[in-house]
Amino acid sequence: MTKYHLVSGACGFVGRNMVKRLLKTTNDKIFMVDDLSVGTHPSTWMSDFTSKMEGDLEIIGHDERMLFWEGDFRNILFFMRENPNYLQEKYNLPFEKFSDVFHFAAIVGGRAKIEGDPMMVALDLSIDSEFFYWITRHQPERVLYPSSSAAYPISLQSTTGAIALSEPDIDFEKNLGTPDMTYGWSKLTGEFLAQIAAKHYGVKVACIRPFSGYGEDQDLTYPVPAIAARAANRENPFEVWGSGKQGRDFVHIDDVIDCIMMAMDHIHDGTAINIGSGQLTSFLEVIDVFTKIAGYNPEIKPLLDKPVGVHSRYANMEYVNNRFGWKPKISLEEGMRRVYEKACEKLGK
Repeated sequence: MTKYHLVSGACGFVGRNMVKRLLKTTNDKIFMVDDLSVGTHPSTWMSDFTSKMEGDLEIIGHDERMLFWEGDFRNILFFMRENPNYLQEKYNLPFEKFSDVFHFAAIVGGRAKIEGDPMMVALDLSIDSEFFYWITRHQPERVLYPSSSAAYPISLQSTTGAIALSEPDIDFEKNLGTPDMTYGWSKLTGEFLAQIAAKHYGVKVACIRPFSGYGEDQDLTYPVPAIAARAANRENPFEVWGSGKQGRDFVHIDDVIDCIMMAMDHIHDGTAINIGSGQLTSFLEVIDVFTKIAGYNPEIKPLLDKPVGVHSRYANMEYVNNRFGWKPKISLEEGMRRVYEKACEKLGK
């Protein structure tokens, strides 16, 4: 029997890369949900795109393996909660329950969104609580919940106390500390709900804490592709938010997807693992990488009135390396070069 997987937030940066991986590595069907508030329609990122409409469901591809429902994920969760056979009855889909469920639907954005509209970001609490309630009733085979490095206490990420963040730094049996804004609180709450779903309802759930994921098809509202485009345009002076000394742990999206698939195979109790390189890289260093690729040496212009977030955020990857033998394959230099080349392609350079 054909398997059906669910991907919420399927048209966003991580979601669409997950969909592409499933199309490449399985023969299964993928039910995609996205309201396109941030993500882009599959016609913009699928090659040889074809589709047809059956009511409000878009059937995509010559092999019809992609099923796209456009709308707020909470709405379709409501329909499925009211009628557990909603999808089967309305769209004549021949499956009893989803196999793998990847939950990427969220209020997302860069630092400007996290600090500029924190109450909007807090809607993630609503999305996640309805999602976890539904999976405890639907009982899919496996579930992925993407938490975030923002769930870690900000006290561990200051100019004086920055450390490589380890999984045990979040312990629900102890003092959790304060995560990063409403985004961090929502992801921390989601991890707690994941553990409840696994322990009390028997759902197989894996949680991940991605650090600063980036890739060629990431939206320009995120720093890495934005910096790449500005380097391709040979910006001089080169503006940087804050001093530029604040650092992050950059990990390429292909490595993120690899680690997600590993986590789905090995973690079923709601445990959360880091996904990162284990290296702290400042934004000044990122600018340096891109401008060297572009072949020039600009003056740096700090923008001290811009939001910058915590000073230093990077992963301790020892647990993942030792327990699962996983390490990222794509170096910072290789990944950034890919982003730069894509930026040049988009700019016609």
